[in-house]
Amino acid sequence: MIRFILFITLLTSLVFGSRAEEYYWEKGETFLIFLEKNSLPFSLYYNLDAEDKEAVAEIYAGTKYYVLRGDEDDIRQILIPVGGGELQLHIYKEKDNNFTACFTPAAYQESDKELVFELQISPYQDIMTITNSTLLAREFVNSFQGNVDFKRLRQGTNFVLLYREKTRLGSHFSNPLIKAAMVETGGKKEYVFFYEPKGRYYNNDGKEIEGFFLMTPLKFTRISSPFTLKRWHPILKKYQAHYGIDYAAPMGTPVKAAGDGRVTFVGTQNGYGKTVKIAHEGGYSTLYAHLNGFAKSLKSGKYVKKGELIAYVGNTGVSTGPHLHLGLYKNNQPINPSSVIKVAKSALTGKEKADFNEYANIMREKISEAQANKSSPDINGSFVYVVDIAGNTV
Repeated sequence: MIRFILFITLLTSLVFGSRAEEYYWEKGETFLIFLEKNSLPFSLYYNLDAEDKEAVAEIYAGTKYYVLRGDEDDIRQILIPVGGGELQLHIYKEKDNNFTACFTPAAYQESDKELVFELQISPYQDIMTITNSTLLAREFVNSFQGNVDFKRLRQGTNFVLLYREKTRLGSHFSNPLIKAAMVETGGKKEYVFFYEPKGRYYNNDGKEIEGFFLMTPLKFTRISSPFTLKRWHPILKKYQAHYGIDYAAPMGTPVKAAGDGRVTFVGTQNGYGKTVKIAHEGGYSTLYAHLNGFAKSLKSGKYVKKGELIAYVGNTGVSTGPHLHLGLYKNNQPINPSSVIKVAKSALTGKEKADFNEYANIMREKISEAQANKSSPDINGSFVYVVDIAGNTV
C-alpha cells in the first residue's frame, strides 16, 4: 500500500514552477548548522518541543533529502527523512514568507515477497546477489542465530524466505521483516517464525531464538516515554516520534552497557546532551542520552562488556527531568529496545502457544507452496525464485 501525506513530487515542482534538488546530509552536520548554511531561521529548531528536538538529532550522515527551489533560487520546501525514515521533517515557506517545520509520514510501498534459492556461496552472499539487499541478508542470518550453523551447510542446501519489504523511490527502505524462513539440509527442515505479538523470532517448537539480547541498563522508577516511530498526537494535532525509551531515575543513577560492544562516541550531541554510543554485533548499536557524566575509563574505541558502568543519569540537553534515553538501532535505523531487552525467559504457554502454533502451521504451508512454485534452474544451475505475493515474479 502506498501512503501519501505531504510528499514533494515532480508534479509539485511543475505546479509551482520550481525545481526539486537532491542532497545528502553531511558527516558531523547538526540541524542548527544546516539551518545556518541555508540561511534559515534558528527558530525552526528552538520552536520544536523536546521530543521533536531529539528527533532531528536522528538525521544521520548520508541521508538523502530534497530541496524545492523557486525561480529565483529561493527555498520553497525541504523534506528530510528522520530516524528510520518513517517520518520526514517538512520545512516550507508560507504565504507571509515565514518558514514552518512539521513532521509528516513518509510515502513508501510495502509488499510481501517469497524468496526460494539453493546455496551457492553462503546464505548472506547469495541473498545479497539475488536481492541486492544487505539489510535482508543480515536479517536472515540474525534470525537463525544460534539455531543453525551456516558454516557447515553444503552447496545445494534449500532456503525459503517469506518477508515484507518497503521501498521508496525505487530503493530499499527501512529494515525488512522476515515473517518466516526455512533451511532444508540432509532432509531435515529448520524453521524460524517472527511472532508479532512478542516481536521476536521462535523456532518450530515455539522456543525463542537465542540471538542478540540487551539488558535494561539501569534501575529505574518508571518508563516516562515509550518508543514510537510515528504517532498522531490527538491533542497537539501533529505527528511525533520518539526513537527510544525514556527511563525516569534519580540524578546520578549508574548507567551500564546494555550489551557487549565497542564505544563509538563519548561527548555532547545536540538535544541529547551528554551521550554515549556503543556498536554491537549484527548491525546493532545503542545510544545513552541526557547523561550527567561518564565513567572515568570510558573513551571512544574502548570495548565494554554487558553490565559494565559507562555513565550516570542526568538532565543534560533538551530534557524535562532526570532520565535516561536509551536508543537502539539496527543498520542505522531505530527499532524498539523492548523487542530485544531480555527481561525473563520467554516461553509461550496457553493461548499464546496455541495462537503461535496456528500461525506457524499457516506459514509452513506457505513455505511448502513457495518451494513447489520455484522456477527452473538459473544459468548457474541453482533454483532462484523471487515473487511478491501479488503474483509478480521479480
